[in-house]
Amino acid sequence: MDIRRPDDYELEKIMLLSPQALFDGTLGEVRPTIEKIKSLIEPLLEKGSYYLIAIEEGKLLGWILIGASREQFTDKMNGFIYELFVLEEFRGKGISKRLLRTAVDELRQNGYSEVRLSAYAGNQAIKLYEKMGFTIRTVSMSLPL
Repeated sequence: MDIRRPDDYELEKIMLLSPQALFDGTLGEVRPTIEKIKSLIEPLLEKGSYYLIAIEEGKLLGWILIGASREQFTDKMNGFIYELFVLEEFRGKGISKRLLRTAVDELRQNGYSEVRLSAYAGNQAIKLYEKMGFTIRTVSMSLPL
């Protein structure tokens, strides 16, 4: 398995699959359109964020979207993981772990001293994040009305 930046064809495939990634990541709460995905992703890519993909024998297995984010209170720039997704048929093979490890290494090499991410409560990926050393920093709560 290789982990690298995608070419234009692979990037287009990611965009087509991203609605499913967001649906899965939000535990079925959000069912975005391709247009919504593009409105969220394109500004990140324009500001320097980028994807790393896991690929084997020409097959896209999964991806991670990394970049930077400004801390709202201190204005400190941190590395940020915006999205991590592995296609369902390839889950359970350590691909997420490899993508995450590679992303953290790249963000470190890019000069960030901290990496952050957000995840929906109940998302199975939280277990992986904790195993990789991430800790809960803030908690977002809601009250349905």
